[in-house]
Amino acid sequence: MLNKVLLLLLILFSHTSFAFTFSIVKDPDLGVMKNFKASQLCDVAENTQHYLNTYAEDTFAVKVGHVFEDKISLQQVKDTLTFICDTYRDDVRAKRQSRLHNIEFLKQHFTFYRWMPDVKTAKAIAQKSNNEVKSRLLNNIPNDQIFLTKYYTKTLSASPVKTAEFNQALYALPYDEKGLSLEQADENKALTRFKYTRQEVIAGALLKNNLAKPLVWISEESLHDVLLQGTGVLTINDEIRYFNVHRNNGIAYDYSIGKREQARYWYFAEVPSIMGYGKTLMSKIAVKPHVTFAGNVKELGLGKLFLVSFIQEGEQVSRMGVLADQGGAFDNNLFQLDLLVDSYKGWSDYHQANKTMPDYAQAWLLIRK
Repeated sequence: MLNKVLLLLLILFSHTSFAFTFSIVKDPDLGVMKNFKASQLCDVAENTQHYLNTYAEDTFAVKVGHVFEDKISLQQVKDTLTFICDTYRDDVRAKRQSRLHNIEFLKQHFTFYRWMPDVKTAKAIAQKSNNEVKSRLLNNIPNDQIFLTKYYTKTLSASPVKTAEFNQALYALPYDEKGLSLEQADENKALTRFKYTRQEVIAGALLKNNLAKPLVWISEESLHDVLLQGTGVLTINDEIRYFNVHRNNGIAYDYSIGKREQARYWYFAEVPSIMGYGKTLMSKIAVKPHVTFAGNVKELGLGKLFLVSFIQEGEQVSRMGVLADQGGAFDNNLFQLDLLVDSYKGWSDYHQANKTMPDYAQAWLLIRK
């Protein structure tokens, strides 16, 4: 009898503490599926599956994720991504509306694992943060909804040469790292890349000593934005070019402080489009807006198909995306997903386009039955 009482108390405690969990829900309330394109969801699914199939040696990302080890397999993740594109292409051939927007079709073909967030860790981070808004948002995460943030690429003006306005560079990898693989470089902490904080680079440490090549010049405010977002969509002499983070200085992102105070600094490379996760520059996944999530790749594993649902302008709205990107803010973070929304000139444009999207959402992992 005593053992039964202890077991009951344990069950009650686990439900009231709301620790991070994924559990099957048979008939989720999803409202309507909207605000994403099935074609772009297929693009990201296919690009991510290519990474899973090609770079199996990347054990940081190519795995089922320890939180799912007793529930699903990596092959099921791959099969789910395949099914996304098979469904989209069958619908195109049949000249019908995509069934990926049909809730009953989704319920029929996918198992839904409800995500309950790690609220305890979120509140611990909030206590350490000196950012009032961030603390409030983290403290207010509901027990049954994740923190749904939105990220975007900055459309910025830039200059091929340094000017009074464009006085900060996006730097390529320092000269002493040329030709070194990531593994080789990470073994040598005496390299230039590991020597300087963001603030020291801004103050001119690289330029003064001619340690790295400036790729393009932007304003200091733009630099902080691009370092935070990871990608810059830059207009240079009327031409749009893309620059993506390449390797960083080894200093961890500090969730409790603002972007200007971060010591982490990224070196950049020019890329053909907006890119997501990739262990190397050449392997990065090409991503699309509205169907790409950034999150804790280390814990969740790359390529998971997530569905988020929320009330928007009085309507229950749901949308799907693939976990195909990450960021320093997701270290030890199992309470948040970051949705890639689009490219904007600045905060006001971003806010106007996304102001009706809430900060929290119900979330499910979808796996093909």
